[in-house]
Amino acid sequence: MKAISIRKAFALFLTTATIFATSSCASSQPGESKSPSGESASQQSSGEESSGDESAREQSSSPKKNLLMNNASAQALVESYGSFAEAHDAFTTTLARQENDSDAVPEPPEGLFDLVSYSSKVGDLAAYVSSDPGDGEKHPLIIWVVGGWGNGIDDFPWCYPAWDNDQTGSAFWQAGVLTMYPSFRGGNGNPGHYEALFGEVDDIVSAYEYAASLPYVDPDRIYLGGHSTGATRALLASEYTDKFRAVFCYGAVDEVKYHNNSQFTFDTENEDEFTMRSPIHWLDNVKSPTFLIEGRDGNSENLERMQQATDNENIHGYVIEGADHFSTLAPLTRLAAEKILADTGESCSISITQEELDAAMAREPEVPVPVMASRTIDWLGLTLSCPYVWVIDDSDEEETSLYSRYEDDNAWDMSMLYLSGFTLQGGGSLADLKGQLTEQGYEVTDTTVGGLPALDCIGRPQDDDGNSFYDRYVLVQDGDAFVSLDYIIHDSYMDEAVPLFQSILDSVTFGTAQ
Repeated sequence: MKAISIRKAFALFLTTATIFATSSCASSQPGESKSPSGESASQQSSGEESSGDESAREQSSSPKKNLLMNNASAQALVESYGSFAEAHDAFTTTLARQENDSDAVPEPPEGLFDLVSYSSKVGDLAAYVSSDPGDGEKHPLIIWVVGGWGNGIDDFPWCYPAWDNDQTGSAFWQAGVLTMYPSFRGGNGNPGHYEALFGEVDDIVSAYEYAASLPYVDPDRIYLGGHSTGATRALLASEYTDKFRAVFCYGAVDEVKYHNNSQFTFDTENEDEFTMRSPIHWLDNVKSPTFLIEGRDGNSENLERMQQATDNENIHGYVIEGADHFSTLAPLTRLAAEKILADTGESCSISITQEELDAAMAREPEVPVPVMASRTIDWLGLTLSCPYVWVIDDSDEEETSLYSRYEDDNAWDMSMLYLSGFTLQGGGSLADLKGQLTEQGYEVTDTTVGGLPALDCIGRPQDDDGNSFYDRYVLVQDGDAFVSLDYIIHDSYMDEAVPLFQSILDSVTFGTAQ
């Protein structure tokens, strides 16, 4: 009768939360807050915001020309070429360190993304691309470049999109905008090496060419966006080419010399290497509508210096008061997605006002909907849908556990679901069990699951430290056999956990239990 007591499941929950959750959407050093872009919050803050060297660059109120000419070497390089594209193509970067990685690319959810290879100057590179909607139409697409200095991709697009730090770019494909997540040279076993904002620009252009070749993508409605280092890469790409219909940069930096230089793999003794990677010197080359957005408490001084450095009418800058380097992402990528979907004319008609940005920032946080995947538990004869990032542990012969491979602070990753099957000696029915469960303190109601009679039981167990848990225990009768679904999570996650488990429960179908 173990299946009608939560004691074992409850104990397992308290231990397996530590044992089984071995990684997060990004790897980080102990004590650092993790983010799905491969860049921890502490790394991003120290890497993207101004360092101690910033004291040497006090913001000037001088005109544009004086702001840029204080770097004579950079000015000479810029003036020696007709455009950033010409300078970039003529320049050969020198790498002081040849770095790369061989991190595997996880398989994407079927029907949502395809894992593809796109051609580049250094060879074929991996990418996730939205699957063909199959409607025979051509659709807009955005290429989203994540933050961090890594050049790879992993399963961050379908990890939990935290409202105060959503680096996933998932707002676009959730709104119906096709999305491409490219990896770059040196990442995921790709050919080449990390070039820290140089060759990656070429890779972004190559990603555009691939996207434009897809039969279900409108080549005239391909957009580009990115966050943090990804935003700097996107801004450089906007300076290089006018192929993108519009570009959205969240937290780009102006002059890379003063930012996270421990990540630089190039020859840092050569001033030209920095100039070729610093957007502030090439802003006049931007021809596509390009929106620079940052929170006041993030890299806002970088944005304001770039606004001061150019009068290019294609560049639109916005500082969001009361926000930081991360908190603008969830609400303002949703605004950008709305703008893209409404941008249906022959040429880009996107405009953004400060009032629209402020209204978007004031939105109530949206409860995220997981990407679900179908799972079959053969020994119980049932199939259900659960979050794609969940794994199945069937090491216990009497119980199957489902849980997230991550341990982040949210309802998706902290939920535990236990599945069991049993029979009652001498026979028995749900009515017999209902009384026992009521005596144990459950709120019990009759229901059906997968077309079979069931009991839906809600309990509030506590651990020895007084922590309260939400326990949703569902018993289903299939002939003489019973199947239990025991869902446990800390009370603090209930607002998101309750609809999540309900969606799982609604998906359950039964065959013949073995």
